[in-house]
Amino acid sequence: MLQISGSEAQSTGIDTTLHIQQLGIAARLAARQLALADTSTKNLALRSAASAVRAATSVILAANAGDVASVAGRKPEAFIDRLRLDAGRVEAMAAALETIAGLPDPVGRELARFDRPNGLEIVRIAVPIGVIAMIYESRPNVGADAAGLSIKSGNAIILRGGSESRNSTREIIACMRAGLAVAGLPETCVQVVGTTDREAVTALLRAVDDIDLAIPRGGRSLVELVRNEARVPTLLHLDGNNHSYVHAAADIEQAIAIIRNAKLRRTGVCGATESIVIDRAIAAQVVPRLAEALPECVLRGDAEAMAIEPRLLPARDADWDTEYLDAIASVRIVGGLDEAIAFVTAHSSGHTDAILTRDTAAAQRFMSEIDSAVVMHNASTQFSDGGEFGMGAEIGIATGKMHARGPVGLEQLTSFKYLVHGQGHIRP
Repeated sequence: MLQISGSEAQSTGIDTTLHIQQLGIAARLAARQLALADTSTKNLALRSAASAVRAATSVILAANAGDVASVAGRKPEAFIDRLRLDAGRVEAMAAALETIAGLPDPVGRELARFDRPNGLEIVRIAVPIGVIAMIYESRPNVGADAAGLSIKSGNAIILRGGSESRNSTREIIACMRAGLAVAGLPETCVQVVGTTDREAVTALLRAVDDIDLAIPRGGRSLVELVRNEARVPTLLHLDGNNHSYVHAAADIEQAIAIIRNAKLRRTGVCGATESIVIDRAIAAQVVPRLAEALPECVLRGDAEAMAIEPRLLPARDADWDTEYLDAIASVRIVGGLDEAIAFVTAHSSGHTDAILTRDTAAAQRFMSEIDSAVVMHNASTQFSDGGEFGMGAEIGIATGKMHARGPVGLEQLTSFKYLVHGQGHIRP
């Protein structure tokens, strides 16, 4: 099996298509073994990987410092925040692996049972998908989360991280492979594409004989590339143009606190609120309070919001459809619940939207009519996260409607098959 680093791959003029094919063949063989592994073996791999991550903290941080230095001054702070690791974030990676190990094994679950009148017994059980290709950008922790979830769900995974995080990813995945070795599982259950050549992404997306599912996690340009180029099945994670709607019956103090967290806790995550929608009935109270509570955030408002609060800048039409991933938010005044639902429906990316209100009937209607993967009531949109949903971690937030939707954890990384038991049955 060819195993080379990104720099070696580029310097040796590797045949990218051949390299991806070799990774795929190795992953397919590994997936067959991993699919048969019992729960205790997979958990041993995960807990051993967590220990390896902790032991390698200084090495991971040194590699990450090099990654951050390589983009300093060339990338916005939100990008660098997603890339940067510290001791706390490394520990969070290790803890997530241990949490995944503690979750129920999704493989082999009985999903349904049918006893037919003719005596046939039919059982539907959960099985691994097989080989997953994970294509992501600057967040190195995605490699650990994706690998951990794949191991527990019985899937081999091929990781293609962003070139900016290649040094961090190398050290993190070395820890994952060390955990697999302790458990006696093939290290090729987790592999990294050994080239930063963008042609590798296209090769992965067209490897129909070797890849069962491709998952992109990154900006709109990456997701659109995957959508346009993929020949293999995909699980898409579109941008998070998320809305927080302040209804006329909102607790204003609570709403302001929620929006501050939803916007500014971490501006570079896909669960951040990007657009704030406010009922006209309380706009005169809310908009000035919002400007006071978010002084470090650029607020771009419509004409009505700007008339209330001169600190707002004018919003352009493009603002209503923009995922800023920065300390910027758009502010829109609406005439009530009907108009709010229409506006959010028109501009949401289908990721996460929230209503802030004490009116349970209004909340119920908003949550029923907004067709996003996650819809919240009186909570920060930044709770749209697999860890917060009790999944240990997530491989992404699926914004489509097929197979999986919302945070993608262990259960969403399984398919199913039917087991049919007969007693010499012959169909008439």
